[in-house]
Amino acid sequence: MSSEEIRLAAGSADVTVRPGNGCRLGSMRIDGVELLRQGERYGSFPMVPWCGRTREGRFRNGGIPHQLPVNSPPHAIHGTARDAAWKTARVSATEAVFTYDLTDPWPYPGRVTQVVELTEDALTLRLAIETYGDSFPAQAGWHPWFNRHLGGDGEGDGVRLGFDAAWQEQRGDDHLPTGTRIDPTPGPWDDCFGMPDGVNVTLTWPGSLELTVTSREQWVVIYDEPAEAVCVEPQTGPPDGLNTLPRLVTPVDPLETVTTWSWRRL
Repeated sequence: MSSEEIRLAAGSADVTVRPGNGCRLGSMRIDGVELLRQGERYGSFPMVPWCGRTREGRFRNGGIPHQLPVNSPPHAIHGTARDAAWKTARVSATEAVFTYDLTDPWPYPGRVTQVVELTEDALTLRLAIETYGDSFPAQAGWHPWFNRHLGGDGEGDGVRLGFDAAWQEQRGDDHLPTGTRIDPTPGPWDDCFGMPDGVNVTLTWPGSLELTVTSREQWVVIYDEPAEAVCVEPQTGPPDGLNTLPRLVTPVDPLETVTTWSWRRL
């Protein structure tokens, strides 16, 4: 695993990207305060070419069945790109571009591009998936681990989540949506919510910072069960979406998505 780090800075915000470790954000600091949980598995990583769990690692492209490695038994989880080394294509003081060529165990050749752009009050992340040949179903999204407390575990007031979802995907015993939409339930959650007007979730650390995660996509997974962190995951479809809501990547129609994290001090 490469130890290369790309650092972007704008005003009092700085972000570190680790292309050799799944092109994840290893750090995001505002006024010197770390927002992301630290560690090789944490930070914030792109979920590509699928998001969340794929049932038993199986999906079909038309009539062609495929089996993915079951890396979270009994399912395959979070794509392959988070475990791969990406290439750095371009870097400036506030923007960087990275690429990853899809390969085994994903059965279709293609390229993923992630663009990371930082300003003084916002971070914008873009993902695009292109095919080198046949069309295939895919998903894209992000899995950030935001610290529950700023300034270190247990210090300060814990983060508060604010969002208004139109529905919640009912979760089965296998942690996958059952196909039934229900009214949103109280947390804690490891659940997918629907926001037809676009993802809009606010994280508030009282007396410190308010950060809003937005995306034009209508799906977001909220995971706030851990004591140390909360995850707000905008994505192009629900868990098991390769099977239930496939988005085709074609030679003339790549899959493209974007999320913006904007903040203000309190």
